[in-house]
Amino acid sequence: MLRRTLIRMTPVLAAVAIAAVTIAPATAQTAAWPSKQVRIVVPFPAGGTTDVVARLLAQRLQEAWGQTIIVENKTGAGGNIGATEVAKAANDGYTLLMASGSIVTVNPHIYAKMPFDAAKDFVPITNVAQGPMVIVVGPNVAAKNITELIALAKAKPGVLNFGSAGIGSQVHMAGENFLYTAGIDLKHVPYKGESLALTDVAGGSVEMLPGNLAAMLPFIKAGKVRALGVTSAERSPAAPDIPTVGESGLPGFVNVGWFGLLAPAGTPKDIIDKVQRDSANTLATDDTKQRLLAVGMTPVANNPAQFADAIRAESATWAKVVRERKIQPQ
Repeated sequence: MLRRTLIRMTPVLAAVAIAAVTIAPATAQTAAWPSKQVRIVVPFPAGGTTDVVARLLAQRLQEAWGQTIIVENKTGAGGNIGATEVAKAANDGYTLLMASGSIVTVNPHIYAKMPFDAAKDFVPITNVAQGPMVIVVGPNVAAKNITELIALAKAKPGVLNFGSAGIGSQVHMAGENFLYTAGIDLKHVPYKGESLALTDVAGGSVEMLPGNLAAMLPFIKAGKVRALGVTSAERSPAAPDIPTVGESGLPGFVNVGWFGLLAPAGTPKDIIDKVQRDSANTLATDDTKQRLLAVGMTPVANNPAQFADAIRAESATWAKVVRERKIQPQ
């Protein structure tokens, strides 16, 4: 059995077996890239954290490149539908994937038949940003802190439920990690995105959601849901009044998610390097930093090799969790 310990989801521990890929040689066209519209596919609905990060980066890169960048939401199958579209796209740099970590570090261990090979069909560009989850409950849940939530769940095993952004999503895995560490049992209710799950938590049909802080903050500030704890080691500057899960009743628990850019395998190295370099430059500006920090995110901007190493490491970690928790598609 896997020890009941926390899983530290940092970008340096992020991963699916994305192996080294063969990069096509640069062409004369590469030097002029981008010379037309660029598309960033987000495999989850609008309003979720993946979407928020993608649109902020797209706005900044559009200004830097002088070309239109569109963000398209292609949802379903835990992110696999959108990811598959990018995997099969032309490897010319004009179609990119804004992925949450789960697509390449969790899905390959959950789905028996994957529509793409995460290790061969993508080349990592950069981890754009990371941020903690926040455990929220609906207005009909009496628990005011993590200790009370755990006690309530133990008193009603299998009765309470928690929502997620879909099977294997970062939100789902954060929930499984929390349940396993706390020794409680809540029924999982998967959605096609965390914003949809959040709506039902606010409406009272779902009791708990371990959502990304960036997406949860508007509902928390409006009093539509109650925040019990953030899953980072320290309180978030974006929400300093919310205690950590450790402070609120589960010492040592940490679970941080990440969001990064991937391209189809075979995309020219010159293009990969340009996207990484320009992303890093924009993420280093005070304005972009502040906009990310305001929603509980921290810029990362590591290089492709670092990102690939992190993905491999995290993939191995989640493989153990999936096996021990017996997580399967529904």
